[in-house]
Amino acid sequence: MFMKLSTLILFTCLAASPLQADMVHIMADRDATLIEDPDGAWANGIGPAFFAGRNNQAQGSIRRAVIRFDVAGNLPERALIDRAFVSLYQTSNNNAAPTLISLHRVLQDWSEGSAFSSGGSGAPSSPGDVTWLHTSYDTEYWVQAGGHFIPHASGSARVSGQGFYTWQDSVNLVNDVRLWSQAPQQNFGWLVMGDEDTPQSAKRFASREGTDADQQPVLTVEYHLPGE
Repeated sequence: MFMKLSTLILFTCLAASPLQADMVHIMADRDATLIEDPDGAWANGIGPAFFAGRNNQAQGSIRRAVIRFDVAGNLPERALIDRAFVSLYQTSNNNAAPTLISLHRVLQDWSEGSAFSSGGSGAPSSPGDVTWLHTSYDTEYWVQAGGHFIPHASGSARVSGQGFYTWQDSVNLVNDVRLWSQAPQQNFGWLVMGDEDTPQSAKRFASREGTDADQQPVLTVEYHLPGE
């Protein structure tokens, strides 16, 4: 299902692409939910989904996600990147109201950890988990709570009910991928941010650990080699 949908999306978006362009689909190699908590006591590194937005809790209701793709490891060394797209699958119909979800380039390294929760409440943080406070629980910290990232979005998409959504190749998104291709040591992925003002606005996306491989996060990169 995913590949058929992706083919349709990319055929439409890439109609004006260079004739010699190549394409690669890169699966996420890390993803996790940052669960708002002043002590970083809760995490969800290997659950089947990650969350972005606000739930209905009175306190600690904000959820953000972090996600990373190994760009340099999946492209030829001399690849010149033309376009890039991120595809995520929204798994819940509980909240079908259209919500703007944005991607922001992360500025610190982080570890996925082993905390598991099937829902947005998370599980107690364990060593190595990324949390609201920690890049790696409980010895390494974000420069600022909630993640250290560029405030200006690299890309955004309006997400409503269950289904696939694509973050198109904005200039900033493509430049992020170009940077990570040439300087993999600076690849800390994107932070996924939703509506953090409206209760029950959180969106639930299939993670790389999700049971359906066709719904896992994918970064699609179109590129060509010098001289092509």
